[in-house]
Amino acid sequence: MTPSQLREKVIADRTAWVRSMLISIRSLPLESREAFRSDPRNVAAAESYLRRALEALLDLGRHILAKGFGEGVGEYKEIARALEKQGVLQEQQAAVLRELAGYRNRMVHFYLEISSEELQEICGNRLADIENLLDSLTHWVVQHPEMVDREL
Repeated sequence: MTPSQLREKVIADRTAWVRSMLISIRSLPLESREAFRSDPRNVAAAESYLRRALEALLDLGRHILAKGFGEGVGEYKEIARALEKQGVLQEQQAAVLRELAGYRNRMVHFYLEISSEELQEICGNRLADIENLLDSLTHWVVQHPEMVDREL
């Protein structure tokens, strides 16, 4: 794969999507298990919003790798390792992204194992991890304007 330029539209779209999903999660009653479980739609919505936020975050990382470095990555967990190797993320950030990628995989492939308590805990206490990673990726892009194609 040959490096080219990052697409500004892809970056903007994925970033907006992650932020939108996080806003939607925060609109749910996450303050207690009872409130969260009072309506089964809360659990379903949280699961969907969280999965889609993680997928968009990981897709942004994959875009940076593919376009910026010509590096194709097939598995979500590998995105974190490759971003660390390329100097886009620091070691601790990559570890968090690997953990979140693993959780996304559990949500998709082992969905029967995801409890409402676990989901409420993650949505209530781990959204800052997603925001911090998104900020790190977008900050890296801003620091490398020569790598960005600004045409729509």
